[in-house]
Parts: sequence; structure tokens; C-alpha cells
Amino acid sequence: MKGGPPNLTARQSFAKNRRLAQALASDFPIEISAMSGKLQFGLSRYPFALLLLILVAASTCTAQLSPASPPLADPTDSRFEGVKEDWTTPALAGSNLRPVQPLSSGSLDHPANTVEIVRVQWRWADPIDLFIMKPKAVSKPPVILFLYGHNSDVDRFLDEGFQAGATQGGFAAVGFASALTGPRYHDRPMKKWFVSELQESLSVSAHDVQLILNYLASRGDLDMGRVGMFALDSGASIAILASAVDPRIAVLDTVDPWGDWPDWFKSSPAIPDDERASYLTPEFQKNVAELDPLAWLPKVQAKKFRVQDAVFAPTTPKVAKDKLRAAVPANTQVVIYRTPADTKDVLNGANALAWIKHELQSLPHGTDDKRASAVASAPKSQ
Repeated sequence: MKGGPPNLTARQSFAKNRRLAQALASDFPIEISAMSGKLQFGLSRYPFALLLLILVAASTCTAQLSPASPPLADPTDSRFEGVKEDWTTPALAGSNLRPVQPLSSGSLDHPANTVEIVRVQWRWADPIDLFIMKPKAVSKPPVILFLYGHNSDVDRFLDEGFQAGATQGGFAAVGFASALTGPRYHDRPMKKWFVSELQESLSVSAHDVQLILNYLASRGDLDMGRVGMFALDSGASIAILASAVDPRIAVLDTVDPWGDWPDWFKSSPAIPDDERASYLTPEFQKNVAELDPLAWLPKVQAKKFRVQDAVFAPTTPKVAKDKLRAAVPANTQVVIYRTPADTKDVLNGANALAWIKHELQSLPHGTDDKRASAVASAPKSQ
């Protein structure tokens, strides 16, 4: 595929892995493991934190042996001149992003599914790779969007076990990375990362979700009346923002969303101590206040909405977790896990997607008129 994602330079790799190391002791220990070849949620990385830190250091050293890729921020790329984006809201109304012709890798054929990587882009220096997995012998399947946390990569979407599990039962799946995450973290000073640029990270990613839905609708091979989204950690926060402004996400399943920014930044262990003070300033808090999931939760438009909360996971402080649970709209299903053992049967293997698949199957087939109108009224290419 032309213009594929670049390899990390040594500097970029160190920056990425520094954030990963900082988060090892605080992230919610539910992560789909690409290495297992299954939709497996691991609970074992706490005892092996030291080993993971060693592996992080080793991967940084390895990156130094790889040739640096050219920057994606090409100053000669004039396709997005005049494009403006409103970072103060998850809604697209104040932005004029300009989608260009998508680039497809072509389909990779597996016995039960096909996989296609499509590169989309609507702003300068920020191509997005969509990993589109479709079941065979299913006409216009319902589709689930997958969005993980800020220290995740897209490697899991290339794993055949993940692809098989996500498409099992006749579902399409679309995986992608949020802004300043994985292959989208490039051409930045090392001190700038997902959290330091949180206003940009959240707003840009929420805009991306809506434009990705526009692209998927234009394909004509998916049931856009039955769209689900499965999201974790910072990805869950983005999904909440997107669902609050776009009714096309019919079923939303979130795991441990971030939010309540004043309390979150005050005590979350995900924040390096030497950076915390800069995030508690009135200016920073003012910029992110308009993108606080706590304020947008009551506006979520999904027909079915579930919040899974691991109260034992420290990334989001208890006071913030309590406020987030209290802000969900009526009829939201809230699931509380008090210990890692509580997640074993629910978030292990195929069970991880059982709820969202069941809820999508319960919706009528065919495109819902309300969601179709959202496509028609969405901002077009400029």
C-alpha cells in the first residue's frame, strides 16, 4: 500500500515506550493479546511489570538499529490548504475537514473472513489506517468499531486470532488508532504526547470517528443501522464524546473511561509527577473542560450503552469514577468489577464481545432512517 505507516525512529520509540513504562502500574489490566491468537484479556502483567520494563528498554535499543523513516509532515502536501478544525468540541459543525481519496491495500483472504487496510485522511500530516475485517458469506454485516487506549498500537488488528474473534457470528470489525497514538504519533517533540495535548487528542479523535462512519457508509457493504463501538480507557472517553454528537453509534460498550479532568489530573498515576503541575493550571483545565466526558455522558445517543468500571484500577481516581457512573443516562448498564478476578469470566476470550454482539443482533436489519440522516447532514468535503 502506498505511503504505509513509518517505522518508529529511535527518538519516537523512546517517547512512546516512556509513556508505556509510566502506565504499566496504573492501566486497567484488560488488554486483548495479539500474541495469544485469541480475544484474550490478560490479568498477568502486574506480576511481570519488571520484565515488561526490561522489554521496553530492549525495544528502544532495537529501534536505534533501524533506519529512520521520512517524516509524514510533508511541507509540500497542499491537499489540505485552508482546512480548519475546531478543537473545542467533539462535533464537526465548526470544522471543514477535507477527505481525500482513500488508499486500499486490497483484501487478504482467510477461510472465514477478509481483511483490508484502508488509509483515509482529512487533515495535513495525519493519515489514518483502518483495519477492516469482514465475515464471508454475510451481506452487509453489522459493524463494530474498536478503539483502545493512548499507549496501544494497531498490531492486534493484524493478528488472525483477533480477526477471527471479532468477525465471529457474522460481524464486521474496524480497528484504528486515536490521535497521537501508535503510528499516528510522529513529527512531535518527545515532551508532547497524548495527555499533554489532550484537547487536540480528544477532539481530533472524536471527529475521526464521525468521518470514519461517513467513509464506511459510502462503501455500501456494511449495515450502518447496526453500528457498535467497543472502547477502552482513553478510547472510551473518545467514544463517549463521539456518541454524544453522532446517533449512528447504536450500541456503545466502554471499559474504564477517563474523565472528570480536575480530579483525574490531580491524582491519576498515569500522569508523571514532573508534569502534573502543568496540567493543573487554569489555562490547561479550561482547554480540556469542554471535552470532559463527565459533561457529555448524559448526552450519549446510543440505543444501548454499557459502562464497565474496574474500581480496583487506579488510572482513573475513585472520586472521578464515582462521578462518571453517576452521570450516565437512564437505562445505561453499569458493570462494576471490584477485583481482577471479577473480570475473568466476563472479559475473557469470546465473552469480551458477547454483550455488544447480542445488542447489535437485537436491532432491526437495514439502515435506520435517523442514522442515515446523520450521514446526509454530516459535513462534506470542502
